Amino acid sequence: MSQGHRQDGQKRDRTAEKSGSGTRMSPKRAAKPRLSKAADKPLDETDAESKSGLDAKPKPDYLGHRQRLREKFRKARAEGFHDYEILELLLTYAIPRIDIKPIAKDLLEHFGSLSGVLDATQHEIEEVAGVGPSSSTLIGLVKETCGAYLAEKMKDREVLSSPQAVLDFARLTLAGSPHESFIVIFVNTKNRVLHHQIVHEGTVNRAVVYPRRIVEEALAHHASGLILVHNHPSGHADPSTEDRTLTRALVEATRALDIRILDHIIVGKNGHFSFAEAQLLSS
Repeated sequence: MSQGHRQDGQKRDRTAEKSGSGTRMSPKRAAKPRLSKAADKPLDETDAESKSGLDAKPKPDYLGHRQRLREKFRKARAEGFHDYEILELLLTYAIPRIDIKPIAKDLLEHFGSLSGVLDATQHEIEEVAGVGPSSSTLIGLVKETCGAYLAEKMKDREVLSSPQAVLDFARLTLAGSPHESFIVIFVNTKNRVLHHQIVHEGTVNRAVVYPRRIVEEALAHHASGLILVHNHPSGHADPSTEDRTLTRALVEATRALDIRILDHIIVGKNGHFSFAEAQLLSS
């Protein structure tokens, strides 16, 4: 065999040895998946735009409407909003992928007003078509957050010079309650709020309140004055005979301990009654 043929054969053998010895080429690095621009949007919009994996799919009309509502709110808060638009904007964070305007209008029609929606129980809200637990929970959370805000605003304020703060808190807390509740607001010698507490929750038309318990709570909080608040789920705020009797009993029970009854406020669905304003508190 010629020398040239032997060299060619040796080259072929070396090539075969390399290919069979397990020598591998470095694999290509996998390309990172590209994130859609919709990734940082709220879940409902992201899901609606890219659920099929095609970002070029036309957006539903309601997505643009939601975005316009949010931009409008960012620029001017709720100024210029209709009640249904406020409710509609709120529900965009609970109900994805559908037009919410009809649901918002149905809620207002069913409960009569925005305050009626906020005062409704979660079960009542869920009776409206298209509204589920997520929406009813969100609506309830908004009201509870407002209540906490007003309670904080009321605390450490001089209540006789700012009675509206107490009234706002009382109305928001109790106006929509389905049963009668009795709240005591404890104040110090400077008439600044120390604490508030529900001392009893009763039935739809009665809350049994014992003066002794209220006195004990007042002493425990080192209070020198009390504001009594309860609601009438029936709607009217006029005091009953029992309300008048209880107020007199509490005035007498606290007087000996030098604890003042500053007011007794009754909250109804459409108004309130103040014993102090009506001059029905004994001096």
